[in-house]
Amino acid sequence: MSELYWMMTITKRSMGKKLVACYEENGLSSVLCTLAKGTATSETLDYFGLEVTEKMVTMTVVSDDTWKEVRRELEDRFQIDVPGTGIAFLVPLSSIGGKKVFRFLTDGQSYEKEEESVMKDTKYELIVVIANHGYSEEVMDAARAEGAGGGTVIHARGTGLEKAEKFLGVSIADEKEMIFIVSKAEQKNRIMKSIMENAGLESKARSVVFSLPVADTAGLRLQEIQ
Repeated sequence: MSELYWMMTITKRSMGKKLVACYEENGLSSVLCTLAKGTATSETLDYFGLEVTEKMVTMTVVSDDTWKEVRRELEDRFQIDVPGTGIAFLVPLSSIGGKKVFRFLTDGQSYEKEEESVMKDTKYELIVVIANHGYSEEVMDAARAEGAGGGTVIHARGTGLEKAEKFLGVSIADEKEMIFIVSKAEQKNRIMKSIMENAGLESKARSVVFSLPVADTAGLRLQEIQ
C-alpha cells in the first residue's frame, strides 16, 4: 500500500496534551503516547542552567492528506521547526493485519489504495504489535512459532480508543505494550498471521499488528547465513 505512514512526534512533555488534542482535531483519534528524556550532556545542561528535558513520544497512522494538515498545525501552532521544540517524521507502512484493523487505524482520513511503494522489495520488515498491557509474552510465543527471533517491548498509553468497539467489535484498554520484531520479509506474513490467530483481537491480548519496511540492517549476521 502507499500513502499511509506511521507518524512519530517527539516533543517536550509539557506539549503532550495540546499535541494529542491537535491530532484529534485533525481526525487522528487513535494515538499512542510514551515518555522519554532528552540526551543533552550534563555539561551542556549546567552551562545553560537547564534541567533534563522530559519528552513525549506520540505515534499514529496518517495518510498523505492528513499529514499535510498536521504538519501545517505543527509548524504554525507549535512552531515545531524552531530548534529544540521537537520533531515529527514519517515511515511508510507496508502492510496492516486485517481489514478491521485497517479501518480502525485510518478512520476519518481520506485514502485511496494505490500500487505498493518502491520499498516493497526490502529484505527485512519491522513488525509492530500493539497489545494490551501484560501480553507481550503471548505475542512473542506466537511470533517465535513462525521463526521470529527476539522482540523489544515499549510501554505506552493509548488515547481515543473508545472507537475500537465500533470497528473491531471489542473494547481496548488504555495501557498498551508495543512489541517491535525485525523479521525477514519472506517470514513477515506468517509471523503476522500467527500473532493475529493466537494473540489477536479474539484473545485477551487484543493485538493490532502492522509492518514497516527496513532499508538496511546491522547485527543480524546469524539470520543472514541461515
